[in-house]
Amino acid sequence: MTKTPRTGDARPKRRKPVAGGGPAEGGPLEGGPAAGVPAAGTSARSAPGEERARVEARPREPKADKASVRRHNLSLVLRTVHEAGETTRAAVAARVGLTRAAVSSLVEQLLEQGFLVESGKTFSGQAGRPGTVLKAAGTGPAGLGVEINVDYVSVCVVDLAGADRVRVTEPLDNRAADPADALARAAGIAAGALRSAAELELRPAGVRLALPGLVSSGTVRQAPNLGWNRVEADRLFGAALLAKHRLPPELPVASDNEANAAALAELWFGALGDVRSFLYLTGEIGVGGAIVVDGELLRGAHGFAGEIGHLPVDADGRLCRCGSRGCLEQYAGQTALLRSAGAADVEELSRRADAREPRAVAAVEEAGRMLGLALSGAVNLLDPEAVVLGGIYPRLMPRLGPAVDAELARRVVSGLWTPGAGRLRAASSASPAGRLRAASAASPASRGAAAFVIRHVLADPLAHQP
Repeated sequence: MTKTPRTGDARPKRRKPVAGGGPAEGGPLEGGPAAGVPAAGTSARSAPGEERARVEARPREPKADKASVRRHNLSLVLRTVHEAGETTRAAVAARVGLTRAAVSSLVEQLLEQGFLVESGKTFSGQAGRPGTVLKAAGTGPAGLGVEINVDYVSVCVVDLAGADRVRVTEPLDNRAADPADALARAAGIAAGALRSAAELELRPAGVRLALPGLVSSGTVRQAPNLGWNRVEADRLFGAALLAKHRLPPELPVASDNEANAAALAELWFGALGDVRSFLYLTGEIGVGGAIVVDGELLRGAHGFAGEIGHLPVDADGRLCRCGSRGCLEQYAGQTALLRSAGAADVEELSRRADAREPRAVAAVEEAGRMLGLALSGAVNLLDPEAVVLGGIYPRLMPRLGPAVDAELARRVVSGLWTPGAGRLRAASSASPAGRLRAASAASPASRGAAAFVIRHVLADPLAHQP
């Protein structure tokens, strides 16, 4: 287990926060008619009685009181400091459009409640007296992310600046374990991480699980590679964690698909630059996927979007654990790759492929072709800026990447996919060894899950005050 001092250099990347907002500002709502312009379907020459009846029937927007406006502005200021890393009161005021006096009052409250600290440095890049530098606190609220995958558990604690402070990963074969036992073992690892976090004066503001399956409302509806069906993961994990570590009973526990969490880690901590719309694939025992559009996850009507590992690439092909045949993960997942290459682990497979050993090269290139086949349909459907490969795939990119690129170039109908042009990328936050073994490592999914908790704190700091 590794504990690190707060660096503040890893921060989720977000769009610019917008000052104020909503009906309290007095302007028309976005997408609604401007003042003095008749709504669609109405006449500009309505009789007075008809117009009055329409106005009276129109639902009234609730007025924002002073407390709710201040609550909003506390979040606005905290998010602005978080995004900047280090900044001054004057710079915050200029960024968000509030007066310096208002920002100073908000900052004092955030300092008093432990969300911000003054670094002791001053910044004189603007006219006037040098300003004291503000930054997100390295103590206080933290996010706890826990990934429970088929063959490991990874835990990460992230502070308000987005820096991971505690990281631990343990190899565990969860396939044969009862779901309650697997969740209890993961809770034990998480409890150890929380004890380390407490030594750094960090307290959890929430827990988010990252799980390899269909997750909805705290329940794993189906996780074929774990053999889980309708498992109440949030409830079981929360109870086990409370039994192992002293925590507030109301501490929120939530869960998500592990590929979604890993995609968010890539978005917030990775090297995507200006890319805001991409497909993310994670290769583990199975193949997971996530879709990010304009910086937000595309979840679908029921929250299950992105299950590309169960996209059929051979209608009458190999039987999958999900019950179907010919699913992508039966050709490009870790188990399938190692079986095809006759390799014991990903490290051996990578070494043999780099040495151009024919069987290893053939296995990796065939997996790449199948990945390209499945991805071409997704690219034609969604037109992303990039495709990002995570999990074990970055380790295999010298052989895997060209095969995927070639298949995409052959099948993307727009003609805009060119091999080597940079639209296919290796995830920057993936494990270099493919399979996590180092106790001091944290998986991208656990880091993304922890950062998701921090987003909730930034959105409403008053809900997480001591």
